Amino acid sequence: MLIGYNRVKRFLFNATFNGSDQLPMATSISPFKSRDVAVIGAGAAGLVAARELRREGHKVVVFEQQPQVGGAWLYTPTVEADPLGSDPARRVVHSSLYASLRTNLPREVMGFLDYPFVSTGEPHRDSRRFPGHREVLFYLNDFAIRFGLSELIRFETEVVYAGLVEDEKWRVKFRSGDDAAAIDLVEIFDAVIVCNGHFTEPRLAEIPGIDSWPGKHIHSHNYRIPEPFRDQVVVLIGSAASAVDISMDIAQVAKEVHIASRSVEGGMLQKLCGDHIDNMWLHPMIESVQKDGSVIFCDGSVVLADVIIHCTGYKYHFPFLDTNGNVKVDDNRVGPLYKHVFPPLLAPGLSFVGLPWKVAPFPLFEFQSKWIAGILSGRIRLPSQEEMMADVSAFYSSLEASGTPKRYTHSLDVSQFEYDDWLASECGIPGVEEWRKKIYNATGKNRKARPDKYRDEWEDEDWMLEAHKDFARRCPNGVAHN
Repeated sequence: MLIGYNRVKRFLFNATFNGSDQLPMATSISPFKSRDVAVIGAGAAGLVAARELRREGHKVVVFEQQPQVGGAWLYTPTVEADPLGSDPARRVVHSSLYASLRTNLPREVMGFLDYPFVSTGEPHRDSRRFPGHREVLFYLNDFAIRFGLSELIRFETEVVYAGLVEDEKWRVKFRSGDDAAAIDLVEIFDAVIVCNGHFTEPRLAEIPGIDSWPGKHIHSHNYRIPEPFRDQVVVLIGSAASAVDISMDIAQVAKEVHIASRSVEGGMLQKLCGDHIDNMWLHPMIESVQKDGSVIFCDGSVVLADVIIHCTGYKYHFPFLDTNGNVKVDDNRVGPLYKHVFPPLLAPGLSFVGLPWKVAPFPLFEFQSKWIAGILSGRIRLPSQEEMMADVSAFYSSLEASGTPKRYTHSLDVSQFEYDDWLASECGIPGVEEWRKKIYNATGKNRKARPDKYRDEWEDEDWMLEAHKDFARRCPNGVAHN
């Protein structure tokens, strides 16, 4: 049912965040080793990594290409000159956001553990439970301000190289300024944490005949608004969140929308095509495309199409990182990595935050960052290299035994909370709240049942209220602690 969310969130915001927007800076005191750490990226992962590192007593420098924080949540209408994003010489646009994007998780689940993502009630903000992308950017800016993180960030600075040198130090070469006046500089760090995201380098479907197909094809990385597809016949490839959103977006203006999916029964797209949108059809995957503009699907059906949109995900990409072959990306598996974070042969000097997907990302980033910060200080101990490699090998063997493709190595899905709780136990802190797990699972079921309405209609009000009570207990004066 649709609940009176606006009334509830106004009450709970007042109960939870009546304090000042500013926090006094606290001095971090640690009996353990303080290290100089480079964090690459100032999106959600980089911001919480920086906070946890400083809390642990480390010295932190965050390198960020953009002029502000936000990473993947920094929207731009600009798209790349190469619509497929496959030209390595192209000028890369970091953002993959489309204008209509709303979160597919509710605020309660999305927020950091001790800095809840609640509505501020301000007129220029998006108060919806599943807000638009601009509201998430506001939240990340608020987070950076609350914890004084901007002073740690070097904006408009691109890391062009990070590699191991003598004494287990890391050499980081970075470039500041515009192309004409760029200056390359080098600094040495004890450790590097990679937080550069994984929604920039497109992964494309292989389509027989595509080189001679006369239509246009693009990757969803370069999709922003539906208007360019007005009155056209569009084929989308994919069935994940972006495919669902973009297909509904385009169907408002397109003549026809045809979706090619590996699964054609029982999913969200079947419900949309069968029950809700009369100019949308679901097909199996594409068999081939022809010179006359036709698209042939694996069931033999044929569509004469104007455009193909690849909603086929992204590749992990670390062009700046030199690990002497100790970390490789093989069919979108980054490895070998212990617990998706540490390469055993380079730990603890190199780590990654944010590789797992099909997760509630911000809390996972936070647990990973707490673990890394504690390990770098010596407060938390890693297993030996041999033990970590054995753990990685056992994990890979379990994936192979279950028939899980290598490209799904970092897809956690149902195992994410077990993973989060393991990280929490290593850090000696409480794990994921029961309400967060319940809301996440309820949202997933609701999304499948009503893919076009789940963001505005839900039935988990009791758990939502439990979440906000928890927020009020944690931050009784509206202040999250440094």
